[in-house]
Amino acid sequence: MFSVKYFFLVFFVLLTGCAKFSLPPLQNPGAVQSLQLTPVRFEYLLDWRRDDYTQVFATFLRSCNKILKQRTRGQLVTGFSVGNIPDLQRVCQKALQDNIGNSSEKARLFFETWFKLYQVSDGLNKQGLFTGYYEPQLRGSRRGSSIYNVALYRRPPDLISAGLGQFRKDWSGQEISGRLNGSRLVPYASRSAIDRGALKGKGLELLWVDNAIDAFFLHIQGSGRVVLDTGEMVRVGFAGRNGQPYFAIGRDLVKRGIISKDKISLQTIRDWLERNPSQAIDLMHKNKSYVFFRELKFLGSKTSDNNGPIGASGVSLTPGRSLAVDRRYFAMGMPVWIDTSHPLTNDPLRRLMIAQDTGGAILGPVRGDFFWGAGVEAREAAGRMKQAGQLYILLPRPLR
Repeated sequence: MFSVKYFFLVFFVLLTGCAKFSLPPLQNPGAVQSLQLTPVRFEYLLDWRRDDYTQVFATFLRSCNKILKQRTRGQLVTGFSVGNIPDLQRVCQKALQDNIGNSSEKARLFFETWFKLYQVSDGLNKQGLFTGYYEPQLRGSRRGSSIYNVALYRRPPDLISAGLGQFRKDWSGQEISGRLNGSRLVPYASRSAIDRGALKGKGLELLWVDNAIDAFFLHIQGSGRVVLDTGEMVRVGFAGRNGQPYFAIGRDLVKRGIISKDKISLQTIRDWLERNPSQAIDLMHKNKSYVFFRELKFLGSKTSDNNGPIGASGVSLTPGRSLAVDRRYFAMGMPVWIDTSHPLTNDPLRRLMIAQDTGGAILGPVRGDFFWGAGVEAREAAGRMKQAGQLYILLPRPLR
């Protein structure tokens, strides 16, 4: 999943004491942070006893169904020995056996009993950035026309992707994509090349939509809903990307003095694109990254349902309980506690979530992307979310 906050990334600094566990800076491209974990007690968390754990426990069980199928014995946090996949699998087995029912208290006690709590910091910095994303809704058709003239493409068969962690451990969580030219892997076509017809005539059109700006933001979100001209609603999800570098068009607008730093958001960026159609395409083409889609599910009507899109962990996301994190540092399926603020009300936003997604702009240890769901309120919250906050992870206690 790709956050709308690709557009703007800031870091907040708070000097603190040294952590008990530390990891030297990763040597991956772009990974310059130093991940540290500090063990803390659950009682240390503000509002820990006030959260409703019924929904998040169900969200955790959804991840457990995937976790139990994993065969790897790797670590849950890169470079640390304080938690591994087998330990998490044993906790998942316990979760599936326990009779939690609809008791929030029992669910809370489960997390307290079977997990240890650690605060995450980037070197000495405990403060990080929390952004938001949502599931957009577009208008489309299964056939191209003068109205529906913007294609959403399937993953091309010649697109090759490889997880770099297979080659070096310190590249874990990174991926490279391209195509073969003889025996050499070369970059795949860029956004501008694809928009100008690089994939035309190859039968890769999945759907057609009526607005290029809508399609651009769908690429950033990574999934969405499309209301077809037949009245059907279908869901499309991430199927791959071309491997070209991501360019934050919002940052470019700030640099050019068009939108001020404190005003940058999905809403202000979209407004500028719509008011400047002659410049919009050129600006969007500066972002060479391009996303390919697959059809995930028919919803049957225009009535939305409660099932979220499929995240990077392979499970359906839960609005308000699924968080995207930097996969170079953290494994999917771990419970995480966030302490930040609501983007629309500025009230405290403290709750337990599950790491179920990732994204190209979700970079760094103290970094999260909050899934808000679908609809107008979700769009508003996601588009404006740019909050400072702190992140805690729950690592499984060894079940001996």
